[in-house]
Amino acid sequence: MSRSARDDTVRDDLREPPAVAVVGGGAVGATVAADLAARGADVTLYDRGELGAESSGRAAGVLYDAYAEDVDAALAARAMERFRAFDRSLPGFEFTPCPYVIAVREGDPDADAVPSMVDRMRSHGRDVSVIDLAALADRFPIATDDLAVAAVAEGAGWCDPASYVAAMGRRARREGVAVETETAVSVTDNGAELRVHASEDAAGGGGSRGAVREFDAVVVAAGAHSADVLADAEIAVPVVPYRVQALTSGVAYDGPMVYDATAGVYLRPHPTGLLAGDGTEPVAADPDEYDREGDEWFVDSVSKTLRERVDAVGDGGSDDEAPSVERAWAGLCTATPDGDPLVGPVGGERPDRGGDADRLFVATGWQGHGFMRAPAVGELVAEGVLASLDGTDADAPESPWIGPFDPDRFDGDEAFEITEGMSVEARVGE
Repeated sequence: MSRSARDDTVRDDLREPPAVAVVGGGAVGATVAADLAARGADVTLYDRGELGAESSGRAAGVLYDAYAEDVDAALAARAMERFRAFDRSLPGFEFTPCPYVIAVREGDPDADAVPSMVDRMRSHGRDVSVIDLAALADRFPIATDDLAVAAVAEGAGWCDPASYVAAMGRRARREGVAVETETAVSVTDNGAELRVHASEDAAGGGGSRGAVREFDAVVVAAGAHSADVLADAEIAVPVVPYRVQALTSGVAYDGPMVYDATAGVYLRPHPTGLLAGDGTEPVAADPDEYDREGDEWFVDSVSKTLRERVDAVGDGGSDDEAPSVERAWAGLCTATPDGDPLVGPVGGERPDRGGDADRLFVATGWQGHGFMRAPAVGELVAEGVLASLDGTDADAPESPWIGPFDPDRFDGDEAFEITEGMSVEARVGE
């Protein structure tokens, strides 16, 4: 080895690890923080409340890899691989394998799209197939009389989202992450300096009240608050929060997960019976002021679907019968103009500020699929941030960033309609 090569090796060995802030302690943020620290970064994780207290803690925990689009299928496959591995290696987390049924009723125009959707899923190696309706009824406790077509994804499962975030938070701490909860922050970037400012009333365990810290990189994974955090750095992103709903029923259920695409309702087993949702409201919601309780219309509508599909509420009587619903709640999802998330460096080249913005990153805009992608996205962002800090351009062939998710594909001020992320059309991807 030449002297110059030895000198380079010594300098690399002595180089301090990059200091990275992660803003947002949900499933994605906690995973990013843990994966960054596992790769040698000096990480601080900030959350304005407790870890998992917002959207992740209100998620459904439905997990599947049944996607038709190439990028979605690849991310989902890696996420499911990690969920299964975490079931064996992440204390406090459990993954429960469970088939996932996609059901479309007679008269629904989406029924014609299901076979081609399944073919595309199978082209990615997914264990998905269209199933004969009589065979479906024999295999599972599902009503099939009104269905036009159904498919079963065998490689699916479910978990408790709150337990995932809690377990990932503990992993992050074991990896050396400084976790600052109850700490709202703002981010400023002038190109030469990237700073995180803790609010004056922060109650963080690290004594961060009013503190200002400089970082080599900042990842904003703050869900419905991501646009506000980035606005502090004078960066606009077209991410709009919208309200979704779920409920639990105490009636025993031991069947598969089901997505009744025509009714727009999903369900899965739950320790107390079953969990069901969707209750999407396609209008912008205030992330600080939205109603966190389930609406009466939502409870009535989902209860009716559950009676029709799995006879899982009430005593199987009339549609007017009071359902045995234990709890109904609302959470927030985030939408983008094209339905794809924003993941990667944000802000583009900014020579007016003395440099570029490839030290500021975002991971948001999941259209309701953020939790189920969290293990894969956390890994992707960790690798992407470190590659960027090492000088790898986001457009380079060796870059881990995903081109279709490039945050800078938008101007940031686009007006768009919120569309439901959980639909046959979304899975077909056409």
